[in-house]
Amino acid sequence: MAAATAEATAEATAEAKATMVVGIDESDHSFYALQWILGHFFSGAGAGGAFRLVVVHAKPTATSAVGLAGPGAADVLPFVESDLKRSAARVIEKAKELCKLVNDTVYEVVEGDARNVLCEAVEKYHADVLAVGSHGYGAIKRAVLGSVSDYCTHHAHCTVMIVKKPKHKH
Repeated sequence: MAAATAEATAEATAEAKATMVVGIDESDHSFYALQWILGHFFSGAGAGGAFRLVVVHAKPTATSAVGLAGPGAADVLPFVESDLKRSAARVIEKAKELCKLVNDTVYEVVEGDARNVLCEAVEKYHADVLAVGSHGYGAIKRAVLGSVSDYCTHHAHCTVMIVKKPKHKH
């Protein structure tokens, strides 16, 4: 009976914690954002505080990475998929190393467009906060590539925090 009570208490504690989803990719901006979040929300005793941390990496599909290429494109897809899997594994390993002192962390790699993947993660984990890094693209590049942070601010059903990497003075 004591084990059931302890389990119920652990579940209630997990539910009482707010959930923060952090979107990461292979960029320096992304890892700066993760480090900033860790330093401001997950430092100190117990390294977890009031938040449960969910780190999400959106892995592009091989076909989206290759694009609509001509004949022979299908031949390279297995190689592209293999590279994307290795890249995703590196991203998650780097995140795990940064988050090693945080007690309550979930890591997830989801195939798809980052905008949709992050908004779906917010729903799946009932997130209170979504944090993303800002790549600092200009207006033209942002218009062509689309801004993940802009999309998420309009479509995620929670508070969205955009962490900008400061420009270094030379």
